[in-house]
Formats: sequence, structure tokens, C-alpha cells
Amino acid sequence: MSAEATATPVTAARGGPPRGPLPRLLRERVFRRYWSAQTVSYFGDEISTLALPLLAVLVFQATPAEMGYLTAAALIPNLLFSLLAGAWVDRYPHKRRLMILTDLGRALLLTAVPVAYLLDVLTLAQLYVVAFTVGTLALIFEVARGPLFVSVVRRSDYVEANTLINGSRAMSLVAGPSIGGVLVQVLTAPIALVADALSYLVSAYFLVRIRPTEPAPARGGGLALGAGLGFIARTPMMRATVLGTTTINLFNFMFIALFVLYATQELGLTPGLLGAVLGAGAVGGLIGAALTGRLVRRFGIGPTLLAGFFLFPAPLVLIPLAGGPTPLVVGMLFAAEFLSAVGVMMLDITVGSVQTALTPETLLARITGARRTINYGVRPIGALLGGALGSALGVRPALWIATAGAVAGVLWVVFSPVRHLRELPEQAAG
Repeated sequence: MSAEATATPVTAARGGPPRGPLPRLLRERVFRRYWSAQTVSYFGDEISTLALPLLAVLVFQATPAEMGYLTAAALIPNLLFSLLAGAWVDRYPHKRRLMILTDLGRALLLTAVPVAYLLDVLTLAQLYVVAFTVGTLALIFEVARGPLFVSVVRRSDYVEANTLINGSRAMSLVAGPSIGGVLVQVLTAPIALVADALSYLVSAYFLVRIRPTEPAPARGGGLALGAGLGFIARTPMMRATVLGTTTINLFNFMFIALFVLYATQELGLTPGLLGAVLGAGAVGGLIGAALTGRLVRRFGIGPTLLAGFFLFPAPLVLIPLAGGPTPLVVGMLFAAEFLSAVGVMMLDITVGSVQTALTPETLLARITGARRTINYGVRPIGALLGGALGSALGVRPALWIATAGAVAGVLWVVFSPVRHLRELPEQAAG
């Protein structure tokens, strides 16, 4: 292991390859490997995000309610375990090791799906179990990622680092669904999951090759499970952003639970065409990631964040509006995905930077756990509501409710101190 691989955020800038066309942070070896691990994992995630529900629809002919159960199974660990995971991770000294182990565990679980399929023993119940377990490991990975982020990124670089990471996510949204759709069509949905398993192995490889100085573990008696929730409740900017994103997530996951079913059965799109539409539409994510830093410098981080809260959910109203000839339907879905992807990049980059800047290092994992309990905890609730409303009212009316509700999330930040921010806020008291 080279000396540069153990550099702190301050000294890492002196390492890495010679100056060139790469962004400054990507010339720092430690950050580049951290970013590479995130990037390859995002690509794999996009493949399985399409492959798992398509597997349920194409192999098991899943109903709207069963699609809701499958989506909820992957998300409910956030509601059940986030607080406990945050408290434990804050006191565990080796966050990077946890991330590596969760990568390896997810690779093993996803590999088991095509094996069971080839042996003709795969069931829908097994998919629920795999989704739940992978979701639990993903939770631990994400809770540990926050402390590792501040180990490899200087505070002054939070927006740039989040821009690069979310730019990778945008690129995965461009290519991932297209690759996933082609893999499902050519290899079948179960076999396509092998690509996601491989991505977790590559992510683990990059994480093995960095050794940053991690924040000291939190001290004190007990797990202090309420510390993160208490911080969110008494910090106005954190409270507004968490409640706003939670509202969007509740309704957006009502939407997500039904979207594949709606697109394939009611709009008649093939898996390959659906993947192409999602991938092409997500070019907006690349544009959003590229523009966000400039918008922050021009208008301030608060106004840019506020715009992201609106621009993410609002274009999705075009999807329940879609109808008519296939080219028109594809065009409307493309426009919705494109504009929404611009908005979600603006939102994720600015919210992530503001929340990280507000958070004391000794509380990072606990506050991440608390945020995920609230923000991600409503996702399975949204998925179940989406399945229930889709069964009771029909898929299209349920999508209308989901899109209208998500737009209302902006109201939490319109009347909060966040909208006045020009720069990153100071760290709040723990």
C-alpha cells in the first residue's frame, strides 16, 4: 500500500497522477478510489433495480400488491434498523471494513438468485428474502459511508465531491437501465443480476485499496439511540430538509412500486424499450450534476436546493398523462425522466452537502441512521400504499396521487431558513 493511500484529506491533494483533464478531486488517489467504489456500485444497482421487478413480473406474473411487497422488502430495513445501525457504527472504529463486508455479502446474495433460477427452485418468497437482506446490508453500508466521506473529503470540497459522486449516479442512470434492459431481454432477468453481484466485488476491491484516517469512534455509555433524532428535531435546517425529502420519498415510492407494471402492461413497453427510455431520460441527471455547482455559485446553495425540491417530482406528472401511439408515449416518458433527473441531481448534491456540513463528526452515523429511519423508513410504507392504491383505484389514478403528493414536499423548505443560504452552513451544536 503506498503512502498516498493512507493520506488524510488535507495531504491527499499532493498525491495522485500528474495534472491533466481530470477534475481536481479525481487527481487525489484516495478520493478517486472512494469515488470509483461508489460509481461501479451505482451501475450495478441500476441493473438490479430494473431486473428484480422485471423478474417478478415476467417469471412470476406478480400482481400490483406483490410488486408493492417486493419493493417494501428491500426498503423496510431502513425503518427497522437505521437507528440501531447508526448508533453501532458511530462506536465501531472500522467503518471501511463494514462497507467491504456488506459489499461481499450483497454479491453473494444476488448470485444466489440466478443459481436458484437455474436449479428451478426460485420462488417469489425467496425474492422477498433476498431483497430484505440486501436492503439490510445496504443500510449498514450507507450509514458507514458518511464517516468515511468526511475522512477523504475536505469540508470546502463537499459540494464538488457530492457533484462528482452524484454525476456518477447520473451516468449510471443513463447507462444502467439500458444495460439492464438488454441483459434481461438477452439473458433473462435472473442472470442479469450477476452483473450487479460483480459490481459489489469491484466496489469492495477499491475500498480495500484505501486506508484513510477515520473519525474516532463516539464515546459515552449506551448507544444513545435518540441522539440523532434529537439533533434533527432541534436543528431547523436539518429538520426542514429531512421532512421535505421524506415527503417526496413517501409519494415517490408509491410511484416506483407501480411504474414498471404500468409501463409494461398498460403502456405496452418491452423491457428493452423501457430500459432505453429510462437510460436516455437520465441524461438529464448528467446535466443536473454538471450545472449544480454553477447554480450554487451563481444563486447560492439555498435557492438551488429549493429549485431541486420542485424540479425533481414535478415533471413526473407526464407519466400518468402518457397515452396514444408508442412514439408519443416514449416521448412523454423521456421528457419526464429527463427533467426529473435534472431536479434530483440538484436536490441530492445540495441536500447532501448542507446536511453533512451541519453534522458534528461524532454524530455522523447516528444522524445518518436517524435520517434514514425517517426518510427511508417511509419508502416501504409508500411502496405498500402504492400497491394498495393500485389494486383499489387502478394503476393510473394511484400514479396521479403519488406525483401530486411528491410535489408538496417543497412546502417544508419554502418557509425554512434553508432558502436564504448562500454558502454551506456552520456545523450545528451536537
